[in-house]
Amino acid sequence: MFLKKFWWKLLAAALILVVLNRGLLTPLKHGIVDLSPTRVQAGTTAGIEVIAYNSHYDRDPAAVRAYLRPHRPASPHHEGELLLAASSVEVQSANRLRLKFDLPAFLPDPQKLAAFSLIVDSPGDGPAVIPGKLIIGQDSIREEDGVRAWTSRERPEFSERRKHWFPYRNILVETIRNTFFHVSLWFAMFLLLALSVYYSVRYLRHPIADYDLRAFALVRTAMLFGLLGCLTGSLWARYTWETWWTTDIKLNMAALTLLIYLAYWVLRLSIEDPDRRRRISAAYNAFALAAVIPLIFVLPRLTDSLHPGSGGNPAIGADDMDNALRMVFYPSVLGFMLLGLWLASLLYRVERLEAWHEDGENIF
Repeated sequence: MFLKKFWWKLLAAALILVVLNRGLLTPLKHGIVDLSPTRVQAGTTAGIEVIAYNSHYDRDPAAVRAYLRPHRPASPHHEGELLLAASSVEVQSANRLRLKFDLPAFLPDPQKLAAFSLIVDSPGDGPAVIPGKLIIGQDSIREEDGVRAWTSRERPEFSERRKHWFPYRNILVETIRNTFFHVSLWFAMFLLLALSVYYSVRYLRHPIADYDLRAFALVRTAMLFGLLGCLTGSLWARYTWETWWTTDIKLNMAALTLLIYLAYWVLRLSIEDPDRRRRISAAYNAFALAAVIPLIFVLPRLTDSLHPGSGGNPAIGADDMDNALRMVFYPSVLGFMLLGLWLASLLYRVERLEAWHEDGENIF
């Protein structure tokens, strides 16, 4: 009977524990932090210094390989892969390499300057890539000769290691784990707000005090999650944008959302008559969510923004979130939603007990 009634609470606790364990303790795959120089000339031998993250190149130095690949996709009619292997790979430490590339005189590109990605493959770490970091210049353009020179005769087999580890993403690095908390909190907040509107509308149709108590509990829990979402976002911004807060429209609209629901709370406290308070609060709550949706989901897409999911900056997609992240992200969203419902139910029960106590009714 206990499991049948409280299974969703047990599921919420289990999911949160799994997210904390996997989300915080799973290591990142190895990645390339930086390379220098970032600009070289075609037809020369280029020496490139590489700094990597979470790599173990010194365990098997002879097996480490490196390649250059055009950042711009090759023509679909081209047969073969455009790839140039390093002529020399010198392992200086566990996370440092010195590479040499004998660059052909011509590039597989119709421009005099072209961006190339660096790929480093290590049997113990798997492949890592830093996209479009290296700029190669050429004096004259002969694209067909460049394509022939850069076409790899053999397609290399890259190592497959640690598929369950999280991907390395430049700028984000370890803060990519915040995805499981910052994003999930906002998902849960909007679920709670939507449910609060449901009960507010039910109260307007059938003025039963219980509906008002449920809506108020859901809004307060949503405000808590929204505040935590802003705090985790601010921590994220401090690391990636080097500031705690910016004038970014998405951030400002998030703050405005919290102010709108803070006004809802103040409105309830300012009205003494219970029936009038419930009726006005229910109407305000319904219109508040209708106002918040365009503020959060529409306006930021109409202007340029640093925040993912806004204009000029797409949300996390297939290239950013791999299967290892999804295995933790989706449970985190569900877990925080269930946790929010659990907290709201506790608040509702406390409010109901207080209401019964004030009315002098026997709760038993």
